[in-house]
Parts: sequence; structure tokens; C-alpha cells
Amino acid sequence: MWRNRAEDFTQVGVSYFARHKGEVNCCVFSPDCQILLTCSDDCRLHLWNAKTGQLLAKASGHEGPVKSCAFSSDCVLFASASHDCCVRIWLTTTAECVRILTGHKRSVETVSFSPDCKLLISGGWDKDAIVWDVQSGEIVRILAGHKDAIQSSTFSRDSRFVATGSWDYTVKVWSLLTEEKEVTLEGHSGNVASLCFSASGMLASGSWDGTVRVWLPRAAAAIFVLECRGVWVRGVAFSRDGLVLASAGENDMVRIWDMSNGKCIKMLQAQKDTTLSCTFAPSGALLTAGSVDPSQEAELWQWDY
Repeated sequence: MWRNRAEDFTQVGVSYFARHKGEVNCCVFSPDCQILLTCSDDCRLHLWNAKTGQLLAKASGHEGPVKSCAFSSDCVLFASASHDCCVRIWLTTTAECVRILTGHKRSVETVSFSPDCKLLISGGWDKDAIVWDVQSGEIVRILAGHKDAIQSSTFSRDSRFVATGSWDYTVKVWSLLTEEKEVTLEGHSGNVASLCFSASGMLASGSWDGTVRVWLPRAAAAIFVLECRGVWVRGVAFSRDGLVLASAGENDMVRIWDMSNGKCIKMLQAQKDTTLSCTFAPSGALLTAGSVDPSQEAELWQWDY
């Protein structure tokens, strides 16, 4: 059972990555966990070999700090969102920019690909989320309704729904197949910085209020409220089967939660003060990435069990 396996987490490696020239805002892994992508206030993105720490490529072109980045599920593309009000789509193999998406009026804070790689969503300080066609770069739909900046976004595993998290303390879940009204999830008392759907359709939201909430989104019901003791939650990730949730925050702990009862079953010790993201590798190992200011150095931890 996951409860027993989580007790067997052991740290197996730490990798350090050369410094950006500005604060690192986001760290994400490729779906196979072979590549680490980082973006920074220095207006650049770096691609790294996640095992060796070797710098694979640098991507430049944004004219403002890069706030968020994401890989497509097939790893062919990655996307970036910037303070320059643009979203860029890049080829992973060459770090060549193949499309610039313009439509936001203010800084873009989040970007996510749909699992089928057909759509992209972005959101930011103009309070709108824009759904884009990846192939054409055209706007598919503008999702309006938040009362403050949008900081996080994610697609459901079947690409039918998208969720957005905001500085208005709410999460909204939107249907992409129908024009039915969005579902608004309320309960957080801080901005919603991270979102993740499970394979079964549960939705986890991490907030600066120090909690992670796990929802049945279509019923607008919270299953669990997971207390992280006042820590700003920066990242959440479900295991592949959805039985375990990981959360990463503004301290040096990654917490592992049992989704059968909402209990914290393991706290993993990292090295730095800030953990930006976490993910489960296909093998089941948990990988987390962190950065620290003012050194602008990215760091990768890996646990096995």
C-alpha cells in the first residue's frame, strides 16, 4: 500500500544548476523527467539534463521576466509566459521560438498545455484566461470571470476541463466542450498558486493561505483541507494513480499525503528555503525542484522508494 511505500522514501541524489542572472520563477520537468526547464527574471529559459545538470539550451526572446513555463505531454514543445504580456511556444530540441501569442493586456503569470497537446491556456494580471490553438496560434476562447489576477492553471487528464486559480482566492473550473457556466470553488483565504488534476478527476489547489484543498470540482465540494502550517504552497502533484498527493512550499519540506484519508504520511527534507515544483516520475519516484534568492541557483532533489 502507498502508506507503507511512502515510509520508504530515501533521498538518492541532489543536482545543482548554474545560475540564472535573475530570480528563478518556475521549474518544471519534462513528462519523462529527463529534462528540467527553468525560467527567470533574466528574461530567459534554460533547458537542463535532469540527471547530469548539463545545460542543454538557452531560450531568449522575451522582453520581460519569464513567470511560468510548461512542456507539452509529448515533449515536442514547451511554452513560456512573461511580464511582456506574451506567450511563446518553443521547440524542445532546438529551443527555437516557433510562435508568439499576443492577446493579454498585462503580465502573463501561468501557462499550461492540454494533455492531448492541442490547446494551451494562459492567464495573468488582466484577470482573463485565454485558450489557444497550439497548431494555429489562434484564440479559441477567452475565459472571463475572475476578480483578480490569475496565477495558476491546469487541464483535466481528458482535456475536457480547465481550472484556473486566482488572487481572488477562488478556483474556477471551465468546460471546454460546452458553454455551461463555470464552477467556482471557494474556501481559500490566499491566492491560489498551484493546481493539479488527478487521473480520476479530483482537483488539488495549493494556496498562500498555507493549505492544499482537494476537490470534487463538478460538485464544488472539498474532500480534504490539508494543513501545511502556514507555508505558502507553490506546487502540487498527484501520483499517476491518484492515490498520493505531493505538495511543495516556501520552506524546505515536501509533504506526501494519502488520498484515502487526507493524512500526511511523509515529510521529505530538501536543501533550500523555497521549493517551486514537484512531480512524480513514470517509475513512481518523486522529483522536486527548488530555487533560492538571491543566488538564483536551481537545485534538483530526487527521492526513491
